[in-house]
Amino acid sequence: MDRSARNYPLEDIDRETMFHPNTSIVDHLKKGPHIMAEASGVRVRDRQGRELIDCGAGLWCVNIGYGRREMGEAAKRAFENLAYHHIFGGTSNEPIIRLAERVLGLFHEKAGAPHLSKVFFGSGGSDANDTNFKLVRYYNNLRGKPKKKKIISRAGAYHGLTYAAGSLTGIPVYHKAFDLPHPDVLHTSCPHYFRYAAAGESEEAFGQRMVAEVEALIAREGAETIAAFIAEPIMGTGGVLLPPQGYFHKLQALFERHDILFIADEVITGFGRTGHWFATGGMRLKPDIVTLAKGITSAYFPVSASVISEKIWTVLKQASPEFGPVMHGFTYSGHPVGGALGLVNIDIMEREGLIEQAAEVGAYLQELLRARVGAHPHIGDVRGMGQMLAVEFVADKTARRFFAPKAAAHRLVSAKALEFGVLTRALPFIEVNSFSPPLNMTRSDAEDAVERYGKALDAVTPELARLAEQAA
Repeated sequence: MDRSARNYPLEDIDRETMFHPNTSIVDHLKKGPHIMAEASGVRVRDRQGRELIDCGAGLWCVNIGYGRREMGEAAKRAFENLAYHHIFGGTSNEPIIRLAERVLGLFHEKAGAPHLSKVFFGSGGSDANDTNFKLVRYYNNLRGKPKKKKIISRAGAYHGLTYAAGSLTGIPVYHKAFDLPHPDVLHTSCPHYFRYAAAGESEEAFGQRMVAEVEALIAREGAETIAAFIAEPIMGTGGVLLPPQGYFHKLQALFERHDILFIADEVITGFGRTGHWFATGGMRLKPDIVTLAKGITSAYFPVSASVISEKIWTVLKQASPEFGPVMHGFTYSGHPVGGALGLVNIDIMEREGLIEQAAEVGAYLQELLRARVGAHPHIGDVRGMGQMLAVEFVADKTARRFFAPKAAAHRLVSAKALEFGVLTRALPFIEVNSFSPPLNMTRSDAEDAVERYGKALDAVTPELARLAEQAA
């Protein structure tokens, strides 16, 4: 049959031909897809003509906003000039060279990280963390420490969904029926004070307990077997979880004592999301490897990066005569079109002051959320940094009692918010709606989004009250 000649609804063709990521097959076959048609600024429009304020920036990624003609024009020029070339075997191209230089310059000048030395490019955050998984093993093998293989991650972490990255992820739903995690990945507790602190425990004491747990895990496994610790500076998909005060400072001292690499996964937090160019600078971290993706091109082209320290590079360089080429890479590593778009993306951020705007409007958005919904009986916490915010739901605020996970209270709210014209994500680890709009969101956009979200919350409050009674 000539499928191109069929006059079927697009929704039916989708059901018949598509296998969607992170989607319930049975629900999708029943409901069909929600098809987006166009977008500009912070707003998208679906095929039904509904205008939606995108408080997710896609998947935390459209940092400069939608519809940037400058990006389209740059892509056209790049395609016409050099549509593709690999960078294997020492081959290169000017756009990707310039992007590597620009990224390192931002880390050196804006993030206080002059120790970061080289950039390895890929296509997405998952493959970048797979690169990191392999790289820390390679690094330790080269320096004669073959037992040093294990990587510590955290419950609630999200580091991607390829085999190694999916293992590093610490959210059980992503492991179910996939034979994950890899045995060399260890998970320590989620450092979310609001939800996991003991009764009467101060934030400082909670943070010390979380660090002590990592230290005990290292002692149990043997420091000679632990290669690295990976962490998002602010945990994104886990619930926009900010670290307890002093947590990373104490952990980094621990890693230095035990010769353990620190990988900062800045796939979400990088390129302005927190109101800083990188959380590495804003939170005064000193990672050995930084993972980047999403905001590096604002998702206008798939590009990721593993940024490595001079310490790691020196080991690789000195071992090169004996070990030969580093036999790792991807077809699309260092894509020239991605390089060109990354440069224009950074130009836009700098020219329009989007990092500063994210800090200012993000604080205002958080203030609006607290004022409009913070006192709601089923909202326990409103938190965040820059344009990376969360609303966490509770069955009982006074008792700090949470909804039964199967109740999916936060999904009810995000579904209703869609009806009121705002896109916010219902996250998969705990009952949180996240807000991570494009960094060019204005104060007026923020006001409009919060008003719509507040009306949606009001509309589902009776159902939340019913679910709260069931959780008692």
